[in-house]
Order: sequence, then structure tokens, then C-alpha cells
Amino acid sequence: MSMRIGMVAGEPSGDLLAARVMRGIADQVEGVVFQGIGGPAMAEQQLSEWHPMHALSVFGYVDALKRLPSLLRVYSDVKKRFLADPPAVFVGIDAPDFNLRLELALRQAGVPTVHFVGPSIWAWRYERINKIRQAVSHMLVLFPFEEAIYQKEGIPVTYVGHPLAQVIPMVPDRRGVRERLGLDPDARILALMPGSRASEIKLLAPRFLQAVQRLQRQEPALVVLAPMVNPARRAEFQGWLRRYPVANLRILDQGPSASRPAAWDAMEAADAVLVASGTATLEAALFKRPMVISYVLSPAMRQIMAWKSGQARPYVPWVGLPNVLANDFVVPELLQDDATPQALADATWRALTDTAHINDTERRFTAIHESLLRDTPGLAARAIMQQVSR
Repeated sequence: MSMRIGMVAGEPSGDLLAARVMRGIADQVEGVVFQGIGGPAMAEQQLSEWHPMHALSVFGYVDALKRLPSLLRVYSDVKKRFLADPPAVFVGIDAPDFNLRLELALRQAGVPTVHFVGPSIWAWRYERINKIRQAVSHMLVLFPFEEAIYQKEGIPVTYVGHPLAQVIPMVPDRRGVRERLGLDPDARILALMPGSRASEIKLLAPRFLQAVQRLQRQEPALVVLAPMVNPARRAEFQGWLRRYPVANLRILDQGPSASRPAAWDAMEAADAVLVASGTATLEAALFKRPMVISYVLSPAMRQIMAWKSGQARPYVPWVGLPNVLANDFVVPELLQDDATPQALADATWRALTDTAHINDTERRFTAIHESLLRDTPGLAARAIMQQVSR
């Protein structure tokens, strides 16, 4: 009888992470069967999908409340299936609000649980460590500083590195990707990345586009690449683009290959990146690109987050992963009221043109890349299979 492993990923970044771990497990275990929730990358690794990944893709508490009935239906169905026919091990990839709850129920029923990608307790809601301790048999963390946190709290943990550090080349091929995309090899190019959620497009796209309008007054030939994760985000972005038109802008749509996101083409081709805070900032750092990180929350979301976390701001002084990993403000962060079109334009112009800043950023990001470079699929697969054998 085949070994069955349960898996749930809720976002594109988790889908890519999980797919690489699935390959690592399949290399070690013949005939393994994966069941649960995932996206296209996990589907390529033969995930038996019970629900589409977008069923879990929510942003924060407001969106979760709006979609609570459907989320509860999905949760109840997945829990019922796993309890009725328990897998050898369950692996939750990120999506902590959904997965930690599911992991608690499964662990109480005797199913070993592994959580891959630690919640950012080092920035917000450290008290979640208590729920993690109850729900998770073993943590797999992406960043070296996280390992000490869980060790201190007595939670079994393995630092596996970040799989993107294996996939993204240490020396990006800017000229090669420009040639493939039909771009001028000598053009000055900006990757514009206002996010993958509707709320992010709504709050960041108008600011980003107005910033580009200012940049193109300085350099009319500036080329802009805007990768879009799906047709819905493209349509929303184009709505703002009609309101704030810019020249020389090319939208890059996500193609059928889940292993090469359109955003990677944009970042590898670009000289600099204007980006929403999130996983994309780490990807830009691994591509060694100077960047400006920005984020804006609605007033209601700010109040809810402050209430839920008991904090007005993160424990650490940075929100961007590259700065957190460097323990320094390597690249600027323009958040909330500071994210004005003019401030974004000024910071982005420096990222595009300041040679000393560009060289220093590349050096710092190369060091980060080296620190994250591990055999992530192999390490994660071995840690997961150790839970099965216990």
C-alpha cells in the first residue's frame, strides 16, 4: 500500500516551496501519494487536490471574515477526510491560521504534523508560539535566525534554508532574459510589483504608477515591466493604469509553467524593483536587485491588526525580509503615509542610478543568498520522513 502524505498550501509562494519538497520526498520514497490543497506547482508533482488553493487565499482578518463560511466548509471537509483516513504525516505549508488549527486537530488524533515556513512571530504575535507548541510535531524554518527561537521554546526544529536560494542563480543572467523577452539590452528597466492580492493592487498600484510618471519625467525612455499573477490582478492593474498612464510599460502574464513565475523574468531583466512587502522582496534580493519596499494597509486593517496582535508596530524595525535577514536597512522601506508617489520616485531613482548603492546592495544580497543556500528539498524531506518513522 502506498504511503500517503497530507499537504496544504494556501498561496503561490507556498505552492512552489511544497512542490520542491514533494520532489525531495518522491526521491526517497517510492510510490508516495500526496493529498490535500495546493496549486499548479504541486499539481505537477501529482498532488491529489481536494480543493483549489485559491479557496484559502485570503488577506488578513477583514477578508477572512468575509469568506469565513467558505473557509470553514473547506476546513471541515479537509479535517474530516484526514481524520477518517489518517495520512502517515501531515505537512502544512505556511497559511498558519488555517494550518495550525488543522495540525492541532490531527496531532491530537495521533497524526505527526510538520509545519513548513514559520509564522513571523519574530515580528508579530509572539504568543502564537504556544499554539505552535501544541499543534506541531516538528517545525521546518527557512531562515537561520528562526532556528534559535524554536530551540529556546523547546519545539523540535530544522533549519532547511530557502529553496529559492537553490533555484535562483547566484549570478543572474540579465542580458539573457532581456534577449528572451525582446528587450533592449542597454535599456534602463524597472520591475513594478504592486502585489498579488486585490487589496494590494488597490492600495499600491496608484501610488506606484504615479511614482513611475515622475520617474519618466526624468527619464522618458525608462522601461517598466509589471508581472501579474493572474487575469484578475491584471484587470485590476489595468484599471489603475488607465487612470495613471505611463509609457513603455509591458505587462508580463504568468505563463503555463509554474516553475518560472513571470515576476522572476521581470526581476532578472530589471535594474531595480519597486515592490510590495512580501516574498517578492526576498526573490528580488536573490536576484541581487536594488529595490524599494512599500506597503499600505487600510485604516480598518491597521486597527484590526493592532488589536489582534496587541502591537502598534513589529518587534523588529524592518518589514522587508532582505532587511530582516541583513539586520540592517539595506534597502528603503516606505510604508503607509510615507509611501507617497514622490518619495517612492526619489527612492527608486536612487536604486536605478546610484552606482555605490547598487554595488553595496548586490554585495549584501550575495551574502544573504549564500546563507540561505542549503539542500532544502533533501533536508525537509528527511525531517518529514523522520516523523513517519517515529
